[in-house]
Amino acid sequence: MPPGQGRRAAAAPLAGLLAALLLALAGWIVLGGNDDPGGSSSTDTSASVAASQTPDSGLPTIAESALPAEAHETLRLIRAGGPYPYDQDDETFGNREGLLPDRPGGYYREYTVETSGEDDRGARRIVTGADGDRYFTRDHYASFEQIQEGT
Repeated sequence: MPPGQGRRAAAAPLAGLLAALLLALAGWIVLGGNDDPGGSSSTDTSASVAASQTPDSGLPTIAESALPAEAHETLRLIRAGGPYPYDQDDETFGNREGLLPDRPGGYYREYTVETSGEDDRGARRIVTGADGDRYFTRDHYASFEQIQEGT
């Protein structure tokens, strides 16, 4: 056997094992490193799922059930991906007022919450963030409440 060939042959299985371990570690990290050996329960409530998808903003909150009926319809459309009743819906919201948490441009999108008796879009909106956070304004961006979905 030529010199060094035996060591290379012995190192090949070790390199394969090391590559498999690194791949497994990368998969564990990507999947969130679930500490629960039983995995997620299929009995998760929509409230706990929604809460895990809604980052805390520190703003006042409003339960989804306390929103006006028209806001429920707007949320339904958002969840369905449209179609939306106004061309301005699903457009970027710039957060120029600075009342929502500071995020990169394009993070927020806005949607009209219809107001009966108004001959235009009215003042009510739902603003959504890319991480699942959702906010309601009754007064055209002068104040916001973070929507607690599923509550």
